Amino acid sequence: MERLTLALFLLCSSAVCGAASASSLVDAALERTEHSVRYDGAYHSISYPNGDVPANIGVCTDVIIRSYRQLNVDLQALVHEDMLANFSEYPSKRIWGLTRPDSNIDHRRVPNLQTFFTRHGEVLPISQSAQSYRSGDIVTWMLPGNLPHIGIIVSQGVGDNEKPYVVHNIGSGPVLEDMLFDYQITGHYRYDVEANKVTLSSNED
Repeated sequence: MERLTLALFLLCSSAVCGAASASSLVDAALERTEHSVRYDGAYHSISYPNGDVPANIGVCTDVIIRSYRQLNVDLQALVHEDMLANFSEYPSKRIWGLTRPDSNIDHRRVPNLQTFFTRHGEVLPISQSAQSYRSGDIVTWMLPGNLPHIGIIVSQGVGDNEKPYVVHNIGSGPVLEDMLFDYQITGHYRYDVEANKVTLSSNED
């Protein structure tokens, strides 16, 4: 048994302030669109914490993970540690038949991220009004075929208004796209890291 203590104060620095402003998250998300990424949701064994699949592959959740990681926020560790302490709060058993957390994949599954943001962030109303969404918000959808999806809101000026565009990977790599209302929205979250700092400790085999 190895004692893992993750003091996730996220090392607030003058450069990134530990991470968490909406503008810095948006900048990180937009930077993801400059990468060539092949859509590949295969299971990979990855190091923990701060592990990642190969940089040239990824799915929708990897856009979120890699954007926050640019801000020194390790969702792999945060989700895994929270699941170790609160496994019954997560849908892994109901959806995937799992009996314990798996740090290789848990953070890369949309329902788990929804649960994490619900537990540690702010759950916002699901609205059909564009004005309800602001830069840095996290949104989830259900795609045809009951496929969960996730992306980051990036408000873009259109005429005299700002329109909520989305940075996401729906199959052709990370892109900035006007698609917020194209599919059924299932979740709307705001995760302010500075407001939700936590110290997570657990035992891991």
